[in-house]
Amino acid sequence: MPEKEAAHKINDKITAQQVRLVGDNIEASMVVSLRDALKMADEMGLDLVEISPNAEPPVCRIVDYQKFLYQQKKKAKEIKAKQTKVVVKEIRFGPNTDDHDYNFKLKHAENFLKEGAKVKSYVFFRGRQIVFKDQGEILLLRFATDLEEWGKVEQMPKLEGKRMIMMLAPKPKK
Repeated sequence: MPEKEAAHKINDKITAQQVRLVGDNIEASMVVSLRDALKMADEMGLDLVEISPNAEPPVCRIVDYQKFLYQQKKKAKEIKAKQTKVVVKEIRFGPNTDDHDYNFKLKHAENFLKEGAKVKSYVFFRGRQIVFKDQGEILLLRFATDLEEWGKVEQMPKLEGKRMIMMLAPKPKK
């Protein structure tokens, strides 16, 4: 089974003749030969890791490689934790939706927006109901005005096939 390619070149895998050394245990960055850099790393009991291979000369750091990998994983995990996942909830109407059903769906949409999810509301036209597309648009615009307090319209009602779709995004919290 082939061994997985390492993310960084370390020690003897580095091919450049000259390298720029940086790191915690080096006062100022300096350009030295690869042999001298490997010797310095060996004296400290650490690894020489190529950080930026495209630089001229390549940048290397003298560190404990396992600790370096651990810190990189930790940083990546922190970045991933800070990302917000956008949730899209859908609410479906018919062109002749009654007031009770409308209010029921309005309350659900209000809760979705309060939770921070986007709401995709659409009117689904069956068969010849497509004749009532103006009724569907009025329904969606009424829906948007009723939810004005909790969300803003991201996409105005637009007819796509047999659906008229409108997107609402939650208002940013203060």
